[in-house]
Amino acid sequence: MTERKASVGARFLATTLDLLTAFIGFGLAIAFATGSITQGGFQLTGLPALLLIALVVAYFFVGRRLAGGTLWDRIFRIARPQPQA
Repeated sequence: MTERKASVGARFLATTLDLLTAFIGFGLAIAFATGSITQGGFQLTGLPALLLIALVVAYFFVGRRLAGGTLWDRIFRIARPQPQA
């Protein structure tokens, strides 16, 4: 898999799709676990909502800092330089 320098638009699109993917994926998982599924999707309040925010932040941290890129970074082949130890 070759990585290339990505345009601002591709980076923006990847970040937006990552945010939607993480929010919907983690949100549905938490809603199923807590019984917060509604007819239109899910509604989280209190601790489950804070857990969702923490998981989305962790998704971006792990994806960009530890895994070399998030799901959509990898799909679009966007290189995320890793910090030097």
